[in-house]
Amino acid sequence: MQNRNFSLTRRRLLQQVVALALGFNLNLPRTGWADTSQKILRRIPSNNETVPAIGMGTWLTFGIDPDDASQMRVREKILHTFFELGGELIDSSPMYGSAEEVVGKCLARLDETPDLFAATKVWTSGWRAGVRQMERSRVLWGVERVDLMQVHNLLDWETHLATLKEWKAAGRIRYLGVTTSHGRRHSELARIMETEPLDFVQLTYNLLDREAEQHLLPLAQERGIAVLANRPFQGGGLFSRFASQPLPDWASAIDCENWAQFFLKFIISHPAITCAIPATSKVAHMRENMGAGYGRLPDAKLRRRMSEYVRGL
Repeated sequence: MQNRNFSLTRRRLLQQVVALALGFNLNLPRTGWADTSQKILRRIPSNNETVPAIGMGTWLTFGIDPDDASQMRVREKILHTFFELGGELIDSSPMYGSAEEVVGKCLARLDETPDLFAATKVWTSGWRAGVRQMERSRVLWGVERVDLMQVHNLLDWETHLATLKEWKAAGRIRYLGVTTSHGRRHSELARIMETEPLDFVQLTYNLLDREAEQHLLPLAQERGIAVLANRPFQGGGLFSRFASQPLPDWASAIDCENWAQFFLKFIISHPAITCAIPATSKVAHMRENMGAGYGRLPDAKLRRRMSEYVRGL
């Protein structure tokens, strides 16, 4: 995989510098989520590669004017924080306006080559348009090849999936997949999962939107398909509903210091979930999100307690 030859010694030094600037000490024993020995990794079933359980989405948050220097500086800081605190998988799409261009420009401005897992999508109709769009995405990202290419919201999926199979066989992409969002088209997604050789699916899953538990997540486990969870905060709706309420004292048992970590740890503790992809436009929120990728996770009993707690608020 490209961008995996990072110097561990150099990276560790950079992590220390950033951690100190953010108020963490990576050398401390288990007193906070920044203990990198407790980073939560998830296996990609189709080849056993692992990725961190917390990734990053770019819908809305990176769809900014790439010529706005002030906005770009904030996105650069967000990416810097994401990588220094252990992130790898970034998900985008041509549907997200300028997001791919902004990600690519921010990546080019990083001082070091990050451990990037580039995931994007094809979102158009027709073979020729799909090929042009996917190649443009690669150029915008500034990578030699995209790690994961997905058919966005199943648009013309038969056409594009045929192309992706050819590209994967030729080494032009590493993984292929399909996506849905907002909890839609689950029946069609299930049919594709049952009949096609997918590496990944992407679907909506969060503490309140749990329809995927009924069939899609067990099917992903059965078929050996990795799962990206989109809309982990329900488009911000979970914060609107619960952020003013107290975080339960027992949340400390799974190393949760805030609601973002509470929501995300519920998601990634499901055995079928490979990676949750929250999006943010604030550096402080990125730090909170990345905290969910460390420390203890809830077991089945505690997951039920988390669900019951929010239903009672």
